[in-house]
Amino acid sequence: MTKSSLVSRLFIMMFLLFLQGCIENNKLTLKSNDVIPFFQHWNLILGDGSNVGQATNYENKDFFYATKEGEENWVVFKTPNAGNTHGTSNNTRTELAQLKKWSPMTDAKLNATLKVTNVATTGDARVAASYSVVVGQIHSADGHENEPFKLYYKKFPGHTNGSVFWNYEINTAGEDNSGRWDYSYPIWGYDFSVIGTDENTYPEEPEEGIELGEEFSYEVEVKDGMMYLTFSSEGHETKTFTKNLIDSEFKTKEDIPTQVKELFFPIGQDGIERENAYTDQGLFFKLGSYNQTNGKSPQVNRVWCSGAETHGGDLQKQYADGNYAEVWFKSAKLEISDKAYSNEGYFAANDDLSKKTVYPSQVIPFMDKFKILMGDGTRENNLVDFENKDFFYTVIDGTRRWVAFKTPNSGVTSPNSSNTRTELHEKREWVPEEGGKLTGTCRVMHVSTTGDARVAASFSTVVGQIHSGEGHENEPFKLYYRKFPGHEKGSVFWNYEINTAGEDNAGRWDFSTAIWGHDMAVVGTAKDAYPPEPEDGIKLGEEFSYEVNVYEGIMYLTFKSPNHETKTFTKNLIASEYINQADIPQQVVKLFGPLGQDGTERAIAYKGELNYFKQGAYNQTNGKNPEKNMVWHTGAETYGGDIAKQYENGSYTEVWFRDSTVGPGTPPQQ
Repeated sequence: MTKSSLVSRLFIMMFLLFLQGCIENNKLTLKSNDVIPFFQHWNLILGDGSNVGQATNYENKDFFYATKEGEENWVVFKTPNAGNTHGTSNNTRTELAQLKKWSPMTDAKLNATLKVTNVATTGDARVAASYSVVVGQIHSADGHENEPFKLYYKKFPGHTNGSVFWNYEINTAGEDNSGRWDYSYPIWGYDFSVIGTDENTYPEEPEEGIELGEEFSYEVEVKDGMMYLTFSSEGHETKTFTKNLIDSEFKTKEDIPTQVKELFFPIGQDGIERENAYTDQGLFFKLGSYNQTNGKSPQVNRVWCSGAETHGGDLQKQYADGNYAEVWFKSAKLEISDKAYSNEGYFAANDDLSKKTVYPSQVIPFMDKFKILMGDGTRENNLVDFENKDFFYTVIDGTRRWVAFKTPNSGVTSPNSSNTRTELHEKREWVPEEGGKLTGTCRVMHVSTTGDARVAASFSTVVGQIHSGEGHENEPFKLYYRKFPGHEKGSVFWNYEINTAGEDNAGRWDFSTAIWGHDMAVVGTAKDAYPPEPEDGIKLGEEFSYEVNVYEGIMYLTFKSPNHETKTFTKNLIASEYINQADIPQQVVKLFGPLGQDGTERAIAYKGELNYFKQGAYNQTNGKNPEKNMVWHTGAETYGGDIAKQYENGSYTEVWFRDSTVGPGTPPQQ
């Protein structure tokens, strides 16, 4: 073979290899906009919380890419149970968000054909959002930024068929959006409210459901204030719905459907809608995989927080064992009016919001009136724009922000206490004759899971106080929450501590009054033998409110909680009822008598003494030996004071507040 022939053959081989490489490369570079050519109209939000902008010629193999199955091309949207979220949501998403918004009075239409290929394989079956994904939305860019349309697919583990349903979220009346709720309409299978009876017990499989991998289509058209919905799938009945977006059907409490009352009222979401609904709001479409299954504890929110496996946010581990949502779109089309206008304000407000610090003073603006002592002994006098991620910070539960107070069983305490606290301390001091008022709306998220059940203070935390700043520095008011291990419900009670007569304060004691559940004196018969669970108690994560109003020497107490009886009490702070030994209540004799704490009180109680309010998480469970004090020394696990280990193993308390006020006392309401 001549040299020239060899060169020619090598050239031909190289050329053929080049052509083959081009063909293979062409296969690998199939882009999403080759499948659905409309990505110039959207920003793409990924499951890591980032806004990557327009998705033309874009792909990310973890979240968003094109793929070929047989002869069909698809766009894949994939998102884990846990990643960084967008805006104020609890949930991750790989989702398109429209660049323009439009009025419900103008024309807008979105249609799509898709299949859901995976939903999370873990979650709490009692939580409505578990095992579900949203594949299309209408979202408001204004006001509360609520959602008049959300299209769901949900399938319980072990079922072949899943349900497709759509939800309408009210545009809540007023400035407070915490009462918002969804009403759910079944398409094929169940609606949103059909849930399991316990964590791993599922409802019956829907007969008319949609399987994973089964195609279905939707069309959402808005015209002249009306929303027209059409849903179709081969082998299933086509379903249509109409919804008025500018004239609410939920204007009064009487209008709220039973489904909503059963699902949302127990978590305090019982608002009504603006009469003109979404009139004058800028709306926009969203499309993709908005994973509704997250890792947050169901005790935070029994509708939206599903407690699923997240592997600490490890993306690949979640993908490996099915803890993600994946949706494939075969086609989609967008039509909007020429009157649509920029939606930039929505992205400016929500991009990277989950990474931005929201300080407790931005949630409860009275922080300038308090200082704080935290569980490691750290003090801070200026709480405006202050946080500490270990002790004092803000959280979102899906409907609102809260201020979280967290403290371990063992840390650094104040000089006269055995207990750690992350607790506000009012800067102003006042005498009972002058008075003051403190309110708080809170939920206790955790109390220590270790302790001695015979010790009255075990498994408890104080969430509000009046503290004396003079004399014995005793406490005329302490509000407790206590829950024994294994119980679903805990007790809320308040204690009055006497202002002991004389110079010796060793005889001081508390008298405890039950609010919901038991009082402090109800204890176990052995270290791990607990008293009966209270029938009318409060669960962890269940909201309750208190008002402590001291006016002209009298303390007026009011306690409220949804679905519980409101309780009120009155206590004179300037004239004692415990002047003589015979006045000491039997509860005190039984509880404190064995400790030798049997003092009497000054006749004028706390009259003329400076007092101040405290609020937060004052952990009553400590590691001290119960044999030395069977009221206050709980013998709990403390891991040698290692705070991280205590947090990891449940040896801490955590309390969330969403609303609080402080100010002067006011005349009691008659």
